[in-house]
Amino acid sequence: MPELITLDDIDDLAVGSAFLGTGGGGDPYVGSLLCKEAVAAFGPVQLISLDELPDDSSVFIVGAIGAPTVLTEKLFSVDEAHCAVEALETLLNRKATAIISAEIGGLNSVMPVAYAAMRGLPLIDADGMGRAFPSINMTTFNVYGVSCTPMAIGDEHGNVALFKTADAKTAEDLARPLVAAMGASASLSCYPMTGEQAKHSALPSTVSAAIAIGAAIRSGDRAIPAVDRLVQTLASLPYYSHAYRLFDGKIVDISRDTSRGWVFGKCIIQSLDGPSVAEIGFQNENIAVRVDGVLKAIVPDLVCIVDRETAQPIPTEKLRYGQRVAVIGCSASDLLRTPESLACMGPAAFGEIAEYVEIERLNQVEA
Repeated sequence: MPELITLDDIDDLAVGSAFLGTGGGGDPYVGSLLCKEAVAAFGPVQLISLDELPDDSSVFIVGAIGAPTVLTEKLFSVDEAHCAVEALETLLNRKATAIISAEIGGLNSVMPVAYAAMRGLPLIDADGMGRAFPSINMTTFNVYGVSCTPMAIGDEHGNVALFKTADAKTAEDLARPLVAAMGASASLSCYPMTGEQAKHSALPSTVSAAIAIGAAIRSGDRAIPAVDRLVQTLASLPYYSHAYRLFDGKIVDISRDTSRGWVFGKCIIQSLDGPSVAEIGFQNENIAVRVDGVLKAIVPDLVCIVDRETAQPIPTEKLRYGQRVAVIGCSASDLLRTPESLACMGPAAFGEIAEYVEIERLNQVEA
């Protein structure tokens, strides 16, 4: 694990978190520019492990909430994010002493780096998903006992709303219409917690994993094809070690519907050398992939679409007809595979009829 996140790490973090975003989370490229500006202005960010975190730390989340298609055009700033965090600090009468990511996928993995740099605070090498999910209740923080609220949501005009709800799902249901009214994207701070709570509920080492994945995609051994290099790197990491190249082909159909604060859609990929077809459904993030009608991977395991030649991850909002792509699937953390987690972020939460089956079982013939 790097002890500091420097300018040299940001591109790797952005690319790696785009992969872990499984198509959603917002394009981290925009966030990487914000991040580079903040680190250049305020200096590198200290990256600490959960083990290094004092139990009495005051841990705050900073992130974005909204539709990824909007997040590419409606830019964020650390000042906007600070409005949300500061409102929550004022309500709780305590200052943040460490920052943690809600999700390591997409924009929400790089925004906390920029904010931590601005505040001069350490960033914890952990998050609440090990990937990206579309709803704020779909976190290990929620599943393992941390209250989502009080929660603050702020926009670029300085408007801030504070929520106190009985559970995280109610917070999600109340927040989503507000975010739509704020232009379909906003800044967010929620799940305020102690260091002790973070140790019991967060997924460790995910920031450093994202940096390793990004480095493998961007600057690994050029003698190995990029997609193969990516799969090999995933196989070496604790959570993502069951990694598979599930399909190769050309996108022949793509549909999207931005509504209710999310992007819903479907991507159809035709094999380049035969009649096989892969179908991937998404709600911000890719939910499941079926090849010729046969399930190959499903949430909470990761389904990622990458460029077939470069292995660069492609967010759902940038999928286009004719792109030649590979579909990569890999395992999620065991903490996401428990009955408690599956009830919150398993297939049924996305309206999927199929029950969850681990990716290694679905692909044991090819393994």
